Amino acid sequence: MLSLFDNKKIVCGVDEAGRGSLAGPVTAAAVILPKNYKNSFIKDSKKINRKERIDLYDEILKSCITYSIISIEAKKIDEINILNATYLAMNLAIEKLKIKPDKIIIDGNRFKARKKIDFECIVGGDDKYISIAAASILAKVKRDEIMCKLSTQFPMYDWKKNKGYGTEKHKEMIYKYGRCKYHRMTFNIKNKQLKLTI
Repeated sequence: MLSLFDNKKIVCGVDEAGRGSLAGPVTAAAVILPKNYKNSFIKDSKKINRKERIDLYDEILKSCITYSIISIEAKKIDEINILNATYLAMNLAIEKLKIKPDKIIIDGNRFKARKKIDFECIVGGDDKYISIAAASILAKVKRDEIMCKLSTQFPMYDWKKNKGYGTEKHKEMIYKYGRCKYHRMTFNIKNKQLKLTI
């Protein structure tokens, strides 16, 4: 079971989903769980299946003190770059919380706060602390939902399955149809190697 960071403080866990995707938003979640909260099923969203994530999403929303989920669209990502877009999503999610936390713990190795806050970056935090793992589940489920909705407009990219990530099929469809308005235009898509017969 993942541990609480500090059960004497109001701790907010923060994580994102979609940072490395070729299309769609980057989505960040911030969540404050009750002190002494326990749930052995909550873990890094990448380590649980879709049904478990959805069930846990509902459980987290019911159990948490407060939460917030923010998505930054592809157009804005292109304008300010993915790192700044990730910081922006995280900052907005933190600012939207109904309660001000004493401490913010963030999955990853760096963060740029817009306001004066006490924060700590933790590499692999979604595998160590329950509030970061909970945030990873909220961000992932919400972003997957967004990508499934966008997929109805552009079904050829197979976003229902790949969620905008650079799978072979997704890249093939980009080569075939070009990019659409939900693609990140500043992201490089490696061209296929062409064999020359001499």
